[in-house]
Amino acid sequence: MAVRCGPQVDWDQHHNMDEDPPTQSASPGQRLREARERLRLSFRQVEDASKRLAEKHGNEDYLLSLARLSDFERNDVVPGIHKLYSLCAIYRLDYVDVLSWYGVAPAGLPADWGEVEVYSTHLVGMTSLPAGTVIAPIAVDPVSDYDATIYVSRIIQKWGPVPAAALAGSEPTRRRYGLIGTTDCFMYPLLRPGCLVEIDENKTDIHNESWDNEYERPIYFVEHRDGYVCGWCSRSGEQLVLVPHPLSGMDHRIFAFSDVRVIGQVIGLAMRLERVGEVAKKRRTRS
Repeated sequence: MAVRCGPQVDWDQHHNMDEDPPTQSASPGQRLREARERLRLSFRQVEDASKRLAEKHGNEDYLLSLARLSDFERNDVVPGIHKLYSLCAIYRLDYVDVLSWYGVAPAGLPADWGEVEVYSTHLVGMTSLPAGTVIAPIAVDPVSDYDATIYVSRIIQKWGPVPAAALAGSEPTRRRYGLIGTTDCFMYPLLRPGCLVEIDENKTDIHNESWDNEYERPIYFVEHRDGYVCGWCSRSGEQLVLVPHPLSGMDHRIFAFSDVRVIGQVIGLAMRLERVGEVAKKRRTRS
């Protein structure tokens, strides 16, 4: 898409060349206006450019009318997702950055998942890290003994912004993530309800032996017709037996192997210990 820029611009009446650029505390509308004026675009040119986008995508929701542009800039009306996309495309803005102008931070999605209880175990759509930066330790005291338990907060000297992409693994798309439902006690107490598990999709073969204890035994994330379950597995012929933790009080579950899909093996987990009492209380109530 080509946007014509230059001295032929039909300046809007409200434009003032002597105005200072908006500060970081400027409203979203002020920032949109500053972005447009930096490119020396009139409302009419933006509308024409959005028409071409709407035609390209076959969707009139991408269209930016003169009235809506005025509302966005002067009345801080929040654009819909398609119109926000058009604004970002025409003004050469980062979509995620502009979302932050309206108080939406996609980078906070994983943290906000924990605020809402989902009772069933499920896969999590987190195959890539968000754009931008995250706050992370950028200076730590040297540690000579990693075998001993350490208090990480004590050794962090300085926190600061780090590019999110720098925290990604070499092949982050090889990993999937699942959340254990808040009432799913199948692997309790090894995997507590509400914990986040990391899944390696390349490890789907079921191993019936070659481990010495429960911590070494592979845990698999399995999809069945009614949802998902996370647990130990044993294959017998054309049957897959899902084995719960013995302390969970749950029964084995048996499926025809053709009726399930092994998503992968659990290779990591994160869970909050502060909810252990809540989980135990729920289990006592059900029993």
